[in-house]
Amino acid sequence: MVDYYPPLGFYYTVEFSISEDKNDVRFQSVSGLSVEYDYENFKEGGENRFEHKLPVRTKYSDLVLKRGMLTDSSVLKWFLDAFDNRVFKPADISVILMNEKGGPLRSWNVVHAIPKKWLVSDLNANESAVVIETLELTYRYFTIQ
Repeated sequence: MVDYYPPLGFYYTVEFSISEDKNDVRFQSVSGLSVEYDYENFKEGGENRFEHKLPVRTKYSDLVLKRGMLTDSSVLKWFLDAFDNRVFKPADISVILMNEKGGPLRSWNVVHAIPKKWLVSDLNANESAVVIETLELTYRYFTIQ
């Protein structure tokens, strides 16, 4: 019998349906793959010990991607087109966790993502740090494969 070891979270790729650029799959960090239920409280007449909590709808966090800044990127052009020209073209995104051999282990397929926020790290002459760009997206939902 082989002991199970949880996968490591550093070997992954991010694929955009709007980009074939090999540099657009590399990100320093990915966060926001979470889902939760909104609940509605219902007070029952005569019952004073508790309130009923009824699930209403699911709520997904914003997806936050961080990487070293690229000067030429299809994803960046897509972001800037949304901010400069108010053209919001939805895209699908796959976040793929890889196994030690480079094969897919788990995949989160983010549906109908659109740009929400673009942030560039501070520029500081006293440090020799890589400029990091943060891409924040809102989306409808994700599925897990």
